[in-house]
Amino acid sequence: MDSGMLAANASPYDRLVQALALIPISYYLFAALFIFLAFLYTFLEIHFLHDLLTLFRGYPVTLTYNSSSHLCQSLLSNCNILRGRYSVTPWLSGPHLQTVFLSVFGRAPPVTYRRHLFLTSDGGTIALDWLTYSDVTEGRSRVIDDSAAIKRDKTPIMIVIPGLTSDSSSAYAKHLAFNMARNGWNVVVSNHRGLGGVSLTSDCFYNAGYTEDLRKLIDHIHCEYPEAPLFAVGASIGANILVKYLGEDGTNTPLVGAAAICSPWDLLICDRFINRKPVQKMYDRALTVGLKGYAQLHQSILSRLADWEGITKSRSVRDFDKHATRILGKFETVDTFYRRSSSVNHVSNVSVPLLCISALDDPLCTREAIPWDECRVNENIILATTPRGGHLAFYEGITASSL
Repeated sequence: MDSGMLAANASPYDRLVQALALIPISYYLFAALFIFLAFLYTFLEIHFLHDLLTLFRGYPVTLTYNSSSHLCQSLLSNCNILRGRYSVTPWLSGPHLQTVFLSVFGRAPPVTYRRHLFLTSDGGTIALDWLTYSDVTEGRSRVIDDSAAIKRDKTPIMIVIPGLTSDSSSAYAKHLAFNMARNGWNVVVSNHRGLGGVSLTSDCFYNAGYTEDLRKLIDHIHCEYPEAPLFAVGASIGANILVKYLGEDGTNTPLVGAAAICSPWDLLICDRFINRKPVQKMYDRALTVGLKGYAQLHQSILSRLADWEGITKSRSVRDFDKHATRILGKFETVDTFYRRSSSVNHVSNVSVPLLCISALDDPLCTREAIPWDECRVNENIILATTPRGGHLAFYEGITASSL
């Protein structure tokens, strides 16, 4: 029986296999590579092709504010950058690329802080890391020993509140401090309790909704520098704490202005979001590792006050909050903690100028949590959103030298 008769008697499946065998292996490798790249492009939410087709013209900044507010109109007329466009670094065309690049590489400028320790009434210790205008422009610290001169100093001060488990050594904190100091400001980064290399000295811990420490240190700085205009910038969880404080205190705050960068706004919504997709779960796991590292630093206290076994077995931020944050903060449930700590509940009472900045593709703080209507009604708030960016990462330029 010849090969032609064998081929004629072969099943359709056998014929398909024979046909596929005739295709060079290199074609299969190319197809597999194409499928993998397509999957990676979608999984990492890369938008390079879209940017290429638009010739990298960038994305407009969308502003949400009360159109009848004279304050907002005045701020916008003096801040051209809010009416500009955001041009993403081409090789960081994706929220995950931006966020990971900031976390891993950062490219932080050289910063040397001067540390002051602030003691709270309950025995806690907060490290305040200062960077002044003279530190950056003259390469040396301008130490004022005359208390009267300190009281008369009118150099504006910016207080930076970092995010979850972040401190003054974080790349974004250094970028922010350096750029503001270079522009004539004195900057102080307020490290959360137990961070910045400082041990816990009381049984009180910070959390996403704990505003008392911020309130005390703002009053302290205002008392030390009564003539200096005070501003504050919060990043991520730090933004949530800041906005919540502003809403709680209303007009009873020494701050004359503030900015909230990539705030989660509604912790309950963000908790659901971070467990929605596999890529978000990777961030959740990374944040959990950071929280457990924080717990390890203070095991002697946490093992006494919280569920230490549960902390060590935590596999998500929610697990950690269940076994640690909820107990330390005396909340009935984790959801109760999230609801009571969310700054979205306090936006309507913000009574000082507040600029809020968010990327709509933020991989941690979903756009679903942004209080659009509340920001539109409040005459003191301007909400600036960009279609692209990352979490605390808005790199621009071909070399990603600008953040």
